[in-house]
Amino acid sequence: MRRLPTVVLLTALLLVPACAARTAPAPPGTAATAGTEMNGLDVVFLATLAAHTEQTLEMVRLSRDRLIDRELRTLVAAIEVTETDELATMRGWLRDAGPAAAEAARRHDHGDHGTAAEDMARLRTAPDEQVDRVLLDLLSPHQDAAADLARAHQTVGADPRVRDFARRVEQSRTAEVSLMAGLTPARRA
Repeated sequence: MRRLPTVVLLTALLLVPACAARTAPAPPGTAATAGTEMNGLDVVFLATLAAHTEQTLEMVRLSRDRLIDRELRTLVAAIEVTETDELATMRGWLRDAGPAAAEAARRHDHGDHGTAAEDMARLRTAPDEQVDRVLLDLLSPHQDAAADLARAHQTVGADPRVRDFARRVEQSRTAEVSLMAGLTPARRA
């Protein structure tokens, strides 16, 4: 799996012309302080994380009914609930930020900062007895990359809601990676 370093990803975020050049206002009554607006980096972060989350949910859908380890099944179910809710939140904020932000999110391609297509195919075609291991091999670094993205955004975002969301995402994904490190496919339900 390929993973871009945080610095390279942030540089790419700064160069996205449709997003970084435009400042989209936060919806009325949603900013923690009067006059705070969602900046281009908030928009790019939300679009990037939304695409990343969509891929996480695809991993969950490809594996959840085939997992053997009971603890891993429980973790995957929790990830699905949490990230489905987070995705709805991100899409709502992007929609509320205006047409340009919603369009940027719609056009955003997960590209090179996600799990590679061949890795997703590996998960899709893994024999049932190997699904637990393949999922752990892919999901742990995938969630670690989400934590890195969220950690980096906390210092550049303008909207307090988005920075707080990034903080919560970082904590959640870091905890998931830690839990996955303690799981082994040898532990069967």
